[in-house]
Amino acid sequence: MRNERHRLPFFLAHHRQLGVGHFLFVDNGSDDGTADYLSNQDDVSLWTTQHSYRLSRFGADWLASLQIKYGHGKWCLTLDADEIFIYPYYKTRSLHALVSWLEAEEEVSFGALMLDMYPKGPIGASDVAPGADPFKALSWFDSGNYTIERQSKLHNLWIQGGVRSRCFFHHEPRKAPTLSKTPLVNGTAGLPMSVRHTRFCRADSTKFMTQGAVKKSLEFYFIQNSYPLLCKNLRKIWIENNILRIVTYMKPTINLY
Repeated sequence: MRNERHRLPFFLAHHRQLGVGHFLFVDNGSDDGTADYLSNQDDVSLWTTQHSYRLSRFGADWLASLQIKYGHGKWCLTLDADEIFIYPYYKTRSLHALVSWLEAEEEVSFGALMLDMYPKGPIGASDVAPGADPFKALSWFDSGNYTIERQSKLHNLWIQGGVRSRCFFHHEPRKAPTLSKTPLVNGTAGLPMSVRHTRFCRADSTKFMTQGAVKKSLEFYFIQNSYPLLCKNLRKIWIENNILRIVTYMKPTINLY
């Protein structure tokens, strides 16, 4: 994580309400007060590093090390600071109820769709004040343009589509970034982590759908104060998928609606 101070109050409040007992953060050289803010939270343990995010397999090595040391025997939820974990009935059922159900079903992980949220107008016209509820400014998402396939090796689900595919890969949808993620895992299972913080696990050992509802890990890239980060991450995503593109058309006037 780097320079996410403005997102953290809502991120922490939301996941505390779900029932997260303790947070482990790795700060990668923030200069916006992120580390100071987290250091003053009673339920946060903080690690800091100036080493290369890319050479750590985009943070996967750091997080895997922490889970091996501190997550054994516990359910671990791995999220970026711009992600909000949502699941069916989350407003009335805590994470403890969710993991109890997963354990009763003898499951070791919980898959999710990464759902991008965006404003109705130009992204440069929207703004979310530090600590504010991002859902109030970013209330739109693509609801139906997704493809789901099973990968041949592990039979895991591969999801593409959404606003990224519609706006940036409409001529080449097969090259759009994958939106699959496995954010919640039982640390005892020892599932290896990919560079996208996704656990490698078979589809038959991962709950993904319940009563037709897809679990959502909501991403809030598309706001004005995230515009530079958006361009950076889109470049990173495309390079990771062996796609080299120039994002000169990603301007604050772009309308994703």
